[in-house]
Amino acid sequence: MSPVISGVSSMATRLVLGELSERYKARTGVAAQIRPMGGVEAAKLVRAGEAMDVVVLASTVMAQLEAEGRLLAGSVRGFTRSGMAVAVPAGAARPDISDEEGLRRAVFAARRIGYSTGPSGDHLIGLCERWGLLPGQADRLLKAPPGVPVGSLVAQGEADLGFQQLSELIHVPGIEVLGPLPPGTQAVTVFSAGIASAAPHPDAARDFIAYLASPETAAVKRHEGMEPADEAA
Repeated sequence: MSPVISGVSSMATRLVLGELSERYKARTGVAAQIRPMGGVEAAKLVRAGEAMDVVVLASTVMAQLEAEGRLLAGSVRGFTRSGMAVAVPAGAARPDISDEEGLRRAVFAARRIGYSTGPSGDHLIGLCERWGLLPGQADRLLKAPPGVPVGSLVAQGEADLGFQQLSELIHVPGIEVLGPLPPGTQAVTVFSAGIASAAPHPDAARDFIAYLASPETAAVKRHEGMEPADEAA
């Protein structure tokens, strides 16, 4: 009987991993059950030693986990990458964010600004500090709870603008994506896949990760608002 590959991933990669897992099973007969969750929560489970085969998180976190011995040394591979985008509620005015000044004006004009707990949220906080929005107006920033897409806050009218990876925004109903962050403000997050140090099925996990990083998965990644990790940003 074929093993069932288990694992955890960030929410940002849940759609692309779901599609690729189905394709991998159709091709090999091996099922991969990857649980999406907030990146912080996923890293905690890995550090706690929960039994799993595959871990898919932002490359910076993966490097830390590998250095801590939580991942098999040398098993981590770039999986995919995604730049940040901005969304507004469906039907709302569409501010011009084609350059940094336009984006800054849109942020200062917004009543509430939604952002995530992950790398994209950290980047937005840095931009707000650069523009002088913080710390005086921190109450205008609305952090989505772990595992909750920023797009849902925008769709429900809780935020006028939402910042997150494009892959997290493009399929959310009730919002419109204005576009990617303009030059000079963009941040691209690379997501990597690796084998947990106590993986029950390390060989199967290695084959699955090789498939995730292979050129044949590029079209699926692009459909989900991402790009292959090895292509230039």
